[in-house]
Amino acid sequence: MPTALHRPVLTAASLYFAAVFFCGFVLGSLRIFVLLPLMDELWAVCLELPIMLTLSWLIARHLTRNRKDLYPAAARLWMGIWAFGLLMVAEYVLATNLMGARPSSYFSHWATPAGAIGLAGQIAFALIPFVQRITRS
Repeated sequence: MPTALHRPVLTAASLYFAAVFFCGFVLGSLRIFVLLPLMDELWAVCLELPIMLTLSWLIARHLTRNRKDLYPAAARLWMGIWAFGLLMVAEYVLATNLMGARPSSYFSHWATPAGAIGLAGQIAFALIPFVQRITRS
């Protein structure tokens, strides 16, 4: 079976996504309701992103610590890819169904500076498990 479909990889990816998504939901709510009334969206995202990436790093490290089945770099890479896919689907559903955004506006937001920085942060989130593995070798 390909590494991408191993149960430990899928389980770790799901837990990684769920934990980081929960943190992102809380911090995103604070960004929207507390920071945005006080500052530009770009600055609010720039304040939120380092916190999210730090939490992502800690969560990934916790989930992969002492897990032999998640030691190979390929397993870590697939863990991040699957978690990224889940994150993209969840954010799209949340934005279009609960926040009332049109699909076109959801995707076009990535062309703004704040949206591009947010997307870069999400890509970094996907790479964190892999980066943790290759920096420990």
